[in-house]
Amino acid sequence: MQTPPPPINIPAQRQGFYALVAAAGHGQRLSSETAKQYLSIAGKPILRYSLECLLSHPLCKGVRVIINPKDTKTYTNSVIGLNLPDAIAGAETRQRSVFMGLKALAHLKNNDILLIHDAARPSLQHAEIDRLLEAFSTHRAASLALPITSTLRKSHAGQVAGAVIDREGLWAMQTPQAFYYGDLVRAHENASPDENSTDDTSLISKSGIDVKLVLGNTQNIKITYPEDLIMAEKILQTERRTLTGLGFDVHAFDKTKTGMLRLCGINIPHTHGLCGHSDADVGLHALTDAILGAIGEGDIGRHFPPSDHNFKNMDSAVFLEHAIKLLNDKGGALNNIDMTLICEEPKITPHAAAMCVRIAEITGLAPERINIKATTTEQLGFTGRKEGIAAQAIVSVCL
Repeated sequence: MQTPPPPINIPAQRQGFYALVAAAGHGQRLSSETAKQYLSIAGKPILRYSLECLLSHPLCKGVRVIINPKDTKTYTNSVIGLNLPDAIAGAETRQRSVFMGLKALAHLKNNDILLIHDAARPSLQHAEIDRLLEAFSTHRAASLALPITSTLRKSHAGQVAGAVIDREGLWAMQTPQAFYYGDLVRAHENASPDENSTDDTSLISKSGIDVKLVLGNTQNIKITYPEDLIMAEKILQTERRTLTGLGFDVHAFDKTKTGMLRLCGINIPHTHGLCGHSDADVGLHALTDAILGAIGEGDIGRHFPPSDHNFKNMDSAVFLEHAIKLLNDKGGALNNIDMTLICEEPKITPHAAAMCVRIAEITGLAPERINIKATTTEQLGFTGRKEGIAAQAIVSVCL
């Protein structure tokens, strides 16, 4: 065991914390082409659950994510709207990836508290973070953990049960694990690069620092096998409700706007654009209203009144991003979108796929959970006379 580094003054009261989320792995045992942290549970990527928990904690000072650079596009789509700094490129092992993350946080002070969390644990709660931080009143490192309650036995060839292992005093480690930044950097610098430690507390203990075991939560499972996905979905949907919202909007064609039409976040060649205070994107307006309605936040006019000149000609993606942020701030997730565009022209079908992709980029929802279709009014009414476009959107959210 190494000689412990000089003591750091332990604060009498809880201080804020930073967090590193390890998301550079793939998870071979899950047998999925997509890295497990990007798989969806209840319409939300696994990674996003823990990020939202960390970011919404009142003592959180900042979060960085370590990823495989090959997953950059998938990662970007998974964290839309979270306003995170650029991801940190990881390495081939967890130990080296965390070390890369630590080097990217060189601006931190030695006595800043840093949480290390595995992206594959989506059920993290604020109460568990609070217990970790409270441990710093007496210790300089802490980890969530659970005492082993099952009987443990060694196995022989062919999975034959062998010797019984005394479970007294045995704990299963969880994340987050919390450290002073300076201590953890020193522990990684002193570790052998060939060690490939899968747990940062083992490196800290080797440096002579005691790790406080903080009682974790049985629901804070790490997704490793396919059955873990089923269990995580049951946990995350406990006490959550599925709500629906309906949005409807209408915009007339503006004969002074020629050559391009803004619809569902993309530009479509057309004889006229639409008339409105913003960019008049009738599709995104209906969708924004649907989300606001589902979470009881009024309508788009309440948040972006047409009397406010700051919103003149604004990209309606801003409105939709705002609605998604309100949903996420409430701990909710978007499940699916179904939209109907009502018009005689232009033809919607050739552009529907591109619309779905753009809406997926704005909302973070998988494109396969977005449906856009079109209909006419059989030449009846203002849409039948080609005077404008109407849009209807319905969404379901998990809250």
